[in-house]
Amino acid sequence: MSTAVSPLAPTNVPELPPLDGVKLATAAAGIRYKGRTDVLLALLDPGTAVAGVFTQSKCPSAPVEWCRLNLKGGKARALVVNSGNANAFTGKTGRVATALTAKIAAKAIGCKPADIFLASTGVIGEPLDATKFDGVLDQLAEGAVPGGWMDAAKAIMTTDTFPKVATATVKLGKAKVTINGIAKGAGMIAPDMATMLAFVFTDAPIAAPALQSLLKAGVADTFNAVTIDGDTSTSDTLLAFATGAAAANGAPKISKASDIRLKAFVKAFNAVLANLAEQVARDGEGARKLVEIIVDGATSKASARKIAMSIANSPLVKTAIAGEDANWGRVVMAVGKAGEPADRDKLSISFNGIRVAKAGARDPSYNEAEVSKAMKSPEIQIKVALGLGKGRDRVLTCDLTKEYIAINGDYRS
Repeated sequence: MSTAVSPLAPTNVPELPPLDGVKLATAAAGIRYKGRTDVLLALLDPGTAVAGVFTQSKCPSAPVEWCRLNLKGGKARALVVNSGNANAFTGKTGRVATALTAKIAAKAIGCKPADIFLASTGVIGEPLDATKFDGVLDQLAEGAVPGGWMDAAKAIMTTDTFPKVATATVKLGKAKVTINGIAKGAGMIAPDMATMLAFVFTDAPIAAPALQSLLKAGVADTFNAVTIDGDTSTSDTLLAFATGAAAANGAPKISKASDIRLKAFVKAFNAVLANLAEQVARDGEGARKLVEIIVDGATSKASARKIAMSIANSPLVKTAIAGEDANWGRVVMAVGKAGEPADRDKLSISFNGIRVAKAGARDPSYNEAEVSKAMKSPEIQIKVALGLGKGRDRVLTCDLTKEYIAINGDYRS
């Protein structure tokens, strides 16, 4: 874990309120780090619904496989997360470790192992010693309390420089419901469903199938529209839990995602996802610039997404931004290589609202001093207008600095 906090870290961090049906506890189990918490236990009331989306990597971690298998039951009693070891590419040993972790947690709580959901983050390829959870999870189960969200977010960090939290309160029917979320992620980020690890909790009474639909729809323009380095993790896990405790206050029970009463809730839920996803981009390893890329005038939204991601994942574009250079030639390169419809002579490009290229050439009003000044901002917007159709999309990324190489060169050392 880095010691210097990213200069892009949010200045206003919300205090997450206690959420009915959820109790939290953290501990230092010595998984990899010394002198810091590395295990999180979230205790969930009986009847809590669960939904999840996971990495599309063809080499998923053992915890991802465990969660996929048990998601079919639609119910959860606990979430156990460890940092420092991803339990990925660990073969049979990894599967044994997940089963043992779930067994230890289930015994501590008094439920079935299938009701325990797991996530791990950290080094790939190192066996996870699940015996380290023995005794620790008993203590956590006894000591879990409402609140403690910031401690929970800190316990799941690896190379993150700040904990990532978000919250929203909204009406469901006539009752107030809460949505709290925590996330981690700073490198190996090109989510193909979610980020490395993110967990969202609500006291709204929403059935698992409806929650699954909301979650799947919600990631499309939030976590799936973020990239740090173009590398999709083996461990990407986004889980949502609905305890249903707000039903006691009159919140209606929701069984379908299409229920009209969910309109305000969906907006708030997606806002929490978007907030967490942006924080991941802000904490990109070594990042000094938050970069928003907007592509419009594409033949479709899907085409705009591919072009935006081509720009966002280009090391040449990202290093130019790190050097505060509005090098639109590199943006043109990234547009052209994306394999999507584009017409060089209709293309225009802007940096922070200043158009630098128009109709396939440098803008006649281009002013180097003006653009150089704009590039010193910690937040950079690159806008590409293709002039071919109505397709539009937006993705977030960050610049690529020497610190990224230093962090990842030393990662296993």
